[in-house]
Amino acid sequence: MKPWKQALKDYLRIRRSLGFRLRTAEFLLRNFVTFLQSERAPYITRELAVRWATQPAKVQPAFWAERLGIVRRFAIWHSAIDPRTEIPPVGLLPYPYRRKPPHIYSDEDIEKLLRHTQQLSSPKGLRTRTYTTLFGLLLVTGMRVNEALGLDRPDVDLKLRILQVRRAKFGKSRYVPVHPSTVEVLKKYAEYRDRIFPAPSTPAFFLSERGRRITSPMAEYTFAKLSQRIGLRAPAKGRDHGPRLQDMRHRFAARTLIHWYRAGLDVERELPRLSTYLGHVQTKDTYWYCVQWSVM
Repeated sequence: MKPWKQALKDYLRIRRSLGFRLRTAEFLLRNFVTFLQSERAPYITRELAVRWATQPAKVQPAFWAERLGIVRRFAIWHSAIDPRTEIPPVGLLPYPYRRKPPHIYSDEDIEKLLRHTQQLSSPKGLRTRTYTTLFGLLLVTGMRVNEALGLDRPDVDLKLRILQVRRAKFGKSRYVPVHPSTVEVLKKYAEYRDRIFPAPSTPAFFLSERGRRITSPMAEYTFAKLSQRIGLRAPAKGRDHGPRLQDMRHRFAARTLIHWYRAGLDVERELPRLSTYLGHVQTKDTYWYCVQWSVM
């Protein structure tokens, strides 16, 4: 029988060859494998899977269900290697699926956020420009945070005014046209970035002060601190569940739909265009952005 670590390595390799990134899944499954080893478990059982999935005490039940679902997929694959594997059934840890209500950013919120972003500590001047440009890009394109941070320099075609998003959510890739004014901002950022790091070690478009790619946790942490500073979030010692970077995507989509309605366009007919631009797999996913536009 394969050691647990080797089995996990094979599982991740096979699924990634099919286009899955599995960043969160890899982190959680490594933890699960460590748990199995500590329990001296020769094979996966339902009891072990549930006990591991429900280890974090102060979390929402949805997180338990997510953890168990990741283990379940691994168990299905592993059952072909070891028939003793017990596959946790669907619905073993049920929970009602609820989307988190988005925060509708006002123009005043955005103005405050970007003004304070320009005041970030930045010895080289790059950090302020990186986050100001990043937040602005999220606002005017509705891109996912990981998509923007995943952009490499060749993906940003400033002549054709197109961004190429590679292997985003669900393995989809797409082209994102941008406005000429956005191109000018990206061009100025790229010129300054290249003066600071003419030969960076990473192809990433957005760079940190150390010349490295910005990660999602870094961007979200910076955004959370700025949000606390301008009053969008209450000061918190622990994890704060206030407005998110993801909500910028909601603002873009909702404002686009409102603009179409006010322009007298047939929104039902136009909606697939927005779905394609946002990288949604199904048009029905785009309807979520209609939920709270009446407060904008």
